[in-house]
Amino acid sequence: MPTANELRQGFLDYFKGHGHAIVPSSSLIPQADPTLLFTNAGMVQFKSVFLGNEQRAYTRAASSQKCIRAGGKHNDLENVGQTGRHHTFFEMLGNFSFGDYFKEDSIRFAWEYLTKTVKLSPDRLWVTVFQDDDEAYTIWEHKIGLPSARIVRCGEEDNFWQMADTGPCGPCSEIHYDQGSGVPGDAVPNGAGDRIMEIWNLVFMQYHRDEKGRLHPLPKPSIDTGMGLERLAAVVQGKTSNYDSDLFQPIIRAVGEMAGKRYGSSSDDARAMRVIADHLRAIAFMVADGVLPSNEGRGYVLRRILRRAGRYGRLLGIGLDSPFLYRLTGSVVDLMKGAYPELERARTTIDHVTKSEEERFLDTLDKGLRLLDEIVADAKKANRTVISGDALFKLYDTYGFPLDLAADSAKDYGLTLDEAGFQAALEEQRERARKTAGFAAAKTKAIYTELGGIVAPTQFLGYAELDTESFVQAIVKRDARVTEAVEGDEIEIVLDRTPFYAEGGGQMGDQGILTGPDGVIEVKQTIRPAPDLFLHQGIVTRGRVSEGDRLRAHVDPRLRFGAARNHTATHLLHAVLREVLGPHVKQYGSLVAPNRLRFDFAHFTPVRPGQLEEVEAIVNERIRANAPVQTKVMGITEAVQAGALAFFGDKYGEEVRVVEINQFSKELCGGTHCRHTGEIGLFKLVTETGVAAGVRRIEAQTGEGAYELLKQREEELRTLADVFKTNPTDVLAKARKLVTTLKEKEEEMEQLKARLATGQAGGGGGETRTVAGVPVYVQRVDGMEMNDLRKLADTVRDKLKSGIIALGSVKDGKASLLLAVTTDLSARFPAGELIKPLAAEIGGTGGGRPEMAQAGGKQTDRLDAALAKTATVVEEKARG
Repeated sequence: MPTANELRQGFLDYFKGHGHAIVPSSSLIPQADPTLLFTNAGMVQFKSVFLGNEQRAYTRAASSQKCIRAGGKHNDLENVGQTGRHHTFFEMLGNFSFGDYFKEDSIRFAWEYLTKTVKLSPDRLWVTVFQDDDEAYTIWEHKIGLPSARIVRCGEEDNFWQMADTGPCGPCSEIHYDQGSGVPGDAVPNGAGDRIMEIWNLVFMQYHRDEKGRLHPLPKPSIDTGMGLERLAAVVQGKTSNYDSDLFQPIIRAVGEMAGKRYGSSSDDARAMRVIADHLRAIAFMVADGVLPSNEGRGYVLRRILRRAGRYGRLLGIGLDSPFLYRLTGSVVDLMKGAYPELERARTTIDHVTKSEEERFLDTLDKGLRLLDEIVADAKKANRTVISGDALFKLYDTYGFPLDLAADSAKDYGLTLDEAGFQAALEEQRERARKTAGFAAAKTKAIYTELGGIVAPTQFLGYAELDTESFVQAIVKRDARVTEAVEGDEIEIVLDRTPFYAEGGGQMGDQGILTGPDGVIEVKQTIRPAPDLFLHQGIVTRGRVSEGDRLRAHVDPRLRFGAARNHTATHLLHAVLREVLGPHVKQYGSLVAPNRLRFDFAHFTPVRPGQLEEVEAIVNERIRANAPVQTKVMGITEAVQAGALAFFGDKYGEEVRVVEINQFSKELCGGTHCRHTGEIGLFKLVTETGVAAGVRRIEAQTGEGAYELLKQREEELRTLADVFKTNPTDVLAKARKLVTTLKEKEEEMEQLKARLATGQAGGGGGETRTVAGVPVYVQRVDGMEMNDLRKLADTVRDKLKSGIIALGSVKDGKASLLLAVTTDLSARFPAGELIKPLAAEIGGTGGGRPEMAQAGGKQTDRLDAALAKTATVVEEKARG
């Protein structure tokens, strides 16, 4: 019985034997494709090839592609654990033809592989075709010999495939496997239950669907197939559930051992184990490919999967008080690192990210339970039997509180849930997200797609040249192609050859000048919306430019060399961080600009000052070594096997450019670099901060920017020396002395206030006399704020038990009065009334509550008279 690993390799070997290039799996994060949250099919990395925007060295390919279907158009999350065949993460085996073979060969390959190579019984195979696809129907019936009774025509919902709302699409033919009468379900494809299970989808890629839903024929009809390895393994291994195959059982056993339960002994426990096993695979692969938990986009999907797995752990009796998933991620790494070595490289990162998110969830879960208790109490008090959908959604959205956990808690109190209201609130949020998310809104401009089919590929000469003659292939103005542009027009120009580097890999695009026979264009930015399409975005500053013009393309050398210094320094920084902090450090994004660099990386605590100093020192040491920066073009598989690091989010083709610095740093990179590290000059760290859970950010400057930064700090030091009236070399000593003196003065002030607040009530500087049978305490304590007077009044009032307190203070040229009356006397002697005549003495006004009032004025010389008048005012109030 073949293992899943043997099936994966056997599939690739079969198609390699039929002239297919074996292409490694691309990242789960779609490269240069903002329309998708995740890679959800094997064809994603070939999308631009299907569209005709990119050419490969081969016309046939096969791959085993990592996929996620837990967000966006294709989302199987809610079905996980309910069926034996749905997963958030899965591997898609696929073969592809780019204008080479079409329907007949695609069908023949699939049938031969299933019936001859893996030896599935032809009698158990069913086929569906698109209802209008007579060609495919005929091939299955007459070329393959499948009985017509097992060929089913289906509508667009089942047999017309598209990757997203826009993009390549076409009719398809699905191959289904009959698992036998022992499996519940209809004995026909696409029926209820799991009996007849789809295992392979053959998509006949014929069209491109635009943003308005219209279908346009592709330049060359092509083939895109996809077969889930999990389903294939289950079928070949004689299992009716994917979870019983060797792709899941080792993980499920690890979960069961932790929970102290045996898989299959309870249907509820078995479902929980399936969910956790599935989600562990998704967690490990997502984190390994650079996704981190967050509240939006891909990070939100990962957070939801993590918390959902945690919820099912609680049902098994694990993870109640402490994280547990992070201790299980190793089972995924151990099982799949052979086929996906990136898992082993990211083992520590996966462990730390999972544990950190679990700890965060435990905290929010506690808060959610407290809120749920309040919601339940309110419902019981109001004699309601249903918890509202809005309240449930608040629990879910704010605290990540699972609906099923809320249902369990509500059931304990005899309450039900307004699930319809919850779903309505959830859908409203999704609609808002669809309107605002870049993944849904960002589309490739139609003009760029149009240009890709018209103009010749732009030849990039910028690694060796900054100045060259070029030919204007096309001009774009306001998203439309024009033949001419004049002074003041903002335009995009396509050249046949260019020295301008297009924005990519974190490096900003080049700026410069295009000079033609009749005009000049200032290039503000250079972008590349398709692999071979360079757009020079700028403004016509003089004259005019026309399609067909010959012009001179000149890159601003100062900006280019600044970016090159920062890019080479980024490679050094990445390598040094891995050396100082550990191999778990992985890039999560970067910005390479002419004047600065920014580097985001995986690390789970702030980098200590001593470590930052060490990083900076080693980077500068590498710079002074003046090591050569060498580049080499090689196959991507060869490059990765040689140890080259691939940057997060970059797009790599079959051939890649490897940048190596004296065997110290080796990375896949298409950016521009120095020839030797010494050209960087100086590397200076500016800041180190956190930007997300488990992600740190370093900003730094090099060369001219670092020099300007040091000059600025030197000027700030001189200014500070002038303020301190000392020399720059003595600023530190003077500052320390000043801080010490200030602390001493603050302590003296606090001590003085404490003595005033505690000592005077016992007969110190204040005076207590009886007026109209009432104790009246009067005291002047200069230098106090009103808040200090209130504290002193509270202290005196506590000791008097019954009486009236009048306090006064002068500070900063202003007189303050405060009058306090104990509760038993406040009705007869309201403080708010007593203080008004006293306030008049100092030229101010006052008021307040019966127990306490305050006043302020500018006649500080009258404060003693105001305090002395307290007795008279009390006496007059007593007489009425």
